[in-house]
Amino acid sequence: MNVTAHLASGVAEIPAESWDACAGNGNPFVSHAFLSTLEDSGSVGGRSGWQPVPVVVDGADGAPVAVAPAYAKSHSQGEYVFDHAWADAWERAGGSYYPKLQIAAPFTPVPGPRLLLRNQDAAPALIGALEAVTDQHDLSSAHATFVSLDQVPAFEAAGWLIREGTQFHWRNEGYGSFDDFLSTLASRKRKAIRKERAAAVQGLEIRHLTGAQIGTREWEAFWTFYQDTGSRKWGRPYLTHSFFPLLGERMGDRLLLILAERDGVPIAGALNLIGADALYGRYWGATQEVPFLHFELCYYQAIDAAIARGLTSVEAGAQGEHKLTRGYAPVPTWSAHYIPNPGFRRAVADFLVRERAAVEMDQQFLERLTPFRKGG
Repeated sequence: MNVTAHLASGVAEIPAESWDACAGNGNPFVSHAFLSTLEDSGSVGGRSGWQPVPVVVDGADGAPVAVAPAYAKSHSQGEYVFDHAWADAWERAGGSYYPKLQIAAPFTPVPGPRLLLRNQDAAPALIGALEAVTDQHDLSSAHATFVSLDQVPAFEAAGWLIREGTQFHWRNEGYGSFDDFLSTLASRKRKAIRKERAAAVQGLEIRHLTGAQIGTREWEAFWTFYQDTGSRKWGRPYLTHSFFPLLGERMGDRLLLILAERDGVPIAGALNLIGADALYGRYWGATQEVPFLHFELCYYQAIDAAIARGLTSVEAGAQGEHKLTRGYAPVPTWSAHYIPNPGFRRAVADFLVRERAAVEMDQQFLERLTPFRKGG
């Protein structure tokens, strides 16, 4: 294949139609609209530690046949696949772990394509370009995180190390209603969920908003929710104030904002993105403490919305074994890692073998804790 590769200074530099011809429309987090909104809002770039350096492979006609959302990282925050121990080991050995190359949707622990391909045959060329960027700029490593399962073999064939993790997803087995889903659970679990839902919404109005229904009032309320959650979890929210309304302008029809209001005043909210087959829960916050409201807005209302839209799954973010009792089952996630230094690579490879055995054993244990009726 006659191709050339280059770095761009940002996704916004690339025409939206060219980027999306490679990205497709299934996963909203690799779309031109989402990634350019991160850049234009100042959520990445500048002093964020996420410097956009998308890698572009052009075909013989000069148009991109493959692109990768890539970032030069000066830290390991906002990735959700933790390599702090790797960084510490490399630094103690006298190396410089940062900057590194991160191939990801920033701040987004959502599995999806990381090799965005208009021409499927361009995958090896794109992986080769990612390796060349790492080598030529003397970076310690390159990391493609939350890689969709169908793209793992391409990285594996190129010799990248594969790491396994776990998330909790809800699967739609053709349910016609939330009660249909509940009927598949053990009786005690059904009763617990019904009790939680009733307690959570008492005295509240729950609203599902999308597109033009989400206005300045709603975005300002949600910004307050997001700041509160961010300050309690990690001290500094990653996204800027302008990110959410700008995302609403560019992707409004692919957003679902679920608000809880008391006497007409929003007190909590959960923001979801709508994919081709999945509903992705991303951000949540509240200004009043209400028992079980987090579960109601982030998990149960998301299930309601997915059933109504005929979506096959709900992906509600990273971690969270508390999702198990609410019908979200453990699923494997994957990342791929290019480490040029042979000694460092051997050490990481040995660690990953042992880690994967532990992860898979844990998944088997967690599967037994799901609330579904056992034995038919």
